[in-house]
Amino acid sequence: MTTLEQDKVDPGKSDFPRPSRETWTQAAAASNGGLSADRLISQTYEGITVQPLYVHDDIEPLEAVRTIPGRPPYMRGENAAGYLIAPWEVAQEIAHGLPVEFNRVVTQELESGLTAINMVLDGPTRAGQDPDKAHAGDVGRGGVSLATVEDVSVALEDVNLLPTSLSIRVGTAGLPVLALLVAQLRWSGRLPELHGCLENDPLADLVTQGTLPLPLDRAYDEMAQQTRWAAQQAPRLMTVAVHTAPYHDAGVSAVMELAFGLATGVAYLRALDERGIDVNLSARHMRFDLVIGDDFFMEIAKLRAARLLWSKIVAACGGDDDAQRMRIHARTGTRNKSELSPHVNMIRVTTEALAAAIGGTQSMHLGPYDEVAQPPDDFARRIARNVQIILQQEAGLSRVIDPAGGSYAVEKLTDQLAARAWTLFQEVERQGGMYRALKHGFIQGHISVVAQKRSERMATQTGVMVGVNRFADPREASPAGDQTKYRTLYNDRIAALGSYRDRRAAVPSAALERLAGLPAAEQVDVVEAAIDAAIAGATLGEIAAALRTKSGARPRIAQLKTTRWAEPFENLRRDVARYEIVHQRPACIFMANIGAPRYFRARAAFAREFFEAGGFIVLDNDGFPDMGAAIGAARDSSAQAMVICSADDAYPLIVPRLVQAVRSNGPEPVILLSSEPDDRARSFRAAGVDALIYPGADCLALNEWLLARILSPARPSGGRSH
Repeated sequence: MTTLEQDKVDPGKSDFPRPSRETWTQAAAASNGGLSADRLISQTYEGITVQPLYVHDDIEPLEAVRTIPGRPPYMRGENAAGYLIAPWEVAQEIAHGLPVEFNRVVTQELESGLTAINMVLDGPTRAGQDPDKAHAGDVGRGGVSLATVEDVSVALEDVNLLPTSLSIRVGTAGLPVLALLVAQLRWSGRLPELHGCLENDPLADLVTQGTLPLPLDRAYDEMAQQTRWAAQQAPRLMTVAVHTAPYHDAGVSAVMELAFGLATGVAYLRALDERGIDVNLSARHMRFDLVIGDDFFMEIAKLRAARLLWSKIVAACGGDDDAQRMRIHARTGTRNKSELSPHVNMIRVTTEALAAAIGGTQSMHLGPYDEVAQPPDDFARRIARNVQIILQQEAGLSRVIDPAGGSYAVEKLTDQLAARAWTLFQEVERQGGMYRALKHGFIQGHISVVAQKRSERMATQTGVMVGVNRFADPREASPAGDQTKYRTLYNDRIAALGSYRDRRAAVPSAALERLAGLPAAEQVDVVEAAIDAAIAGATLGEIAAALRTKSGARPRIAQLKTTRWAEPFENLRRDVARYEIVHQRPACIFMANIGAPRYFRARAAFAREFFEAGGFIVLDNDGFPDMGAAIGAARDSSAQAMVICSADDAYPLIVPRLVQAVRSNGPEPVILLSSEPDDRARSFRAAGVDALIYPGADCLALNEWLLARILSPARPSGGRSH
């Protein structure tokens, strides 16, 4: 066929027939013994039905699929060239307590592949407190402590900010931190280099703490002041961030995370508009910090749906095409991370990083594998950083544009997720906006429902967490934990602050009084006055106090409870470990496997996994030919519990005789049976079986019950859940 003839070919025609969904359904049933393909359909926490197969007809009605990257609604990416010109920034968080230690780590990381600085401040700094006004255990915990211009100078010494963006988790102290930062950069002549994000997000602080150290309106005033100043002095510096981490780590679905994040963004657009800042300015200075979770395809769809919906919102507010671009920073969450099995976290963050890259983030932080247990060391940081570099430079994800585009499954999932998130977003707006929805408990109520479902699925093993409720290793060495000497760190910070105050010419009273006397409406003047105070020697706490001289009602809400799914199992494993220390012997479970391996192997494997999730040592074996051999081995093992595993047909004969023989020597061990709770369960219990284990049983509750029975053998056996 000639080139000219090829050009005339109808692209809708093909020499190969396109199979229909019905054809596949029939083939799938035939290959599965005649069982319906509907068994392959699953439901998500978002209320979305996930089909086993998607075809072109699924995306035919979707208008956004026919858009291009770099153009509204930006579902396919905010940049037309994708990552080809600018890969996502490798923006690993650095949270060391001392400025000098922060500098050591950041310079090392920048030499090793970091492309953006991601500074996390400690709690007192984020609240606008100097170290001497805070508690010893809080200073330097989870972030760097900054109080003076000198601290900023030490933290950023020899750091080139011209090619490197700087993001700072500032809490409600954005303006005081900005004042210290700009004072130092002006002194060193580096202010034109400043770009990145001052992550002002008062609502995130509110849901995390339950309150704020200042009135919400005052927080919005400071947000507006920083935004107006940045537009004039540092146009590439974003001054507003929307963090979804508090919601994500409280257990929300992707629908909720999107809806609550979007509603927060709208609250900030509205607050800035009320203070005279147009949407075309405010939207350009806003960044969304989204959390990447465990559902791979859902997380890809979440980032794409977020851009689609934000573009729709900003357009409705009158924003132009550029303002409709959503700037996204992705961070791995903590709710699905394990403390006692940390190395599995390396694999989790790898798949999460892949989802974020495919979804189209502009920057990314991967939590080091042991971050929930202790401050990461050089090795942990290196592994997390190199995952991103491998995805960019080896896997080639920096050489593609919208790699998920055109995928029937991802495109359909994106549309479904966006539709549900939009509906919930509108419900939040009908509540009066994000703050009122939080104040009235609307947000907390929605989250608690999904969080409870997640907890139940984890407990019953229908939700899998490798190394925790499935495939656990009770003998795995645990991390050492946080070994930071916070009292020493606190003393170092107090000494440094005292030395700074002694060396400054005088208390900058005039500068602070001028700052305190400025009205909130004079936005740029307030920031410049704060910078002048910092140049005059004022500390972060002094600047914050001057800004907040006018008191007002501080907001209070029911704070969100953030948990890790692994915590209940980890607490149980610690209790089992303490039993071994106290009693000088491990808590063991003997496997009474009777008969040929084909009769007990599957049940024994299930039982082993079931109890290792609780931290018990399972004494497994290749099986015993008869009950006598099993009873003798059980006695020799001195195990505190035993599980009977054999064929269903053999249980009525085996169970009563085996239980009677074991019980003849005393109350130990606790006897369990690997069997479904069918009509025979009552007879087995009457014979002396304490509990049944089976797929779908409450693994957590039964393991807790077993430990309690071992600790108190006189307790009554069996419960309704066992």
